[in-house]
Amino acid sequence: MTSAKPLLAALLTASVALTGCGRRGDPSADGAPVVAVVPKGTTHEFWKSIHAGALKAASETGARVEWRGPTREDDREAQINLMDVLISRRVDGIVIAPLDDRALVAPIERAVEAGIPVVIIDSDLQSDAYVSFVATDNHRGGHLGGQRLAELLGGGGK
Repeated sequence: MTSAKPLLAALLTASVALTGCGRRGDPSADGAPVVAVVPKGTTHEFWKSIHAGALKAASETGARVEWRGPTREDDREAQINLMDVLISRRVDGIVIAPLDDRALVAPIERAVEAGIPVVIIDSDLQSDAYVSFVATDNHRGGHLGGQRLAELLGGGGK
């Protein structure tokens, strides 16, 4: 299983970006900054590990996580609608794994225009309107995996 370290880094980045920002929306009960985390879906084990990482990062940074995402990993409209809700609520920051690198450009740019810092995780966006991008390099990972497999096979195999 993939670790939730990328999200931890993203939330920490978002917390740093929020430092010095005044509360814009409805404050949490304890006055902590509210960082919305929007995964591609909420049912897959990978996203559950990301959720756990977000909660860990929140406990380490003093932020409050609002975990909101579509149930299915192909529901772009749900993700777009969630972005609109989060913008209208004026959360302090958004961490999102965009389902579509083009369809989510406008909502993410609207969030940035509203003064809400956005951190992109897992999949890139066809825009640079975000604070940070955190993801694995799958091409490099495949290359390293292939090299290691070749070492283990010692030049043999079919």
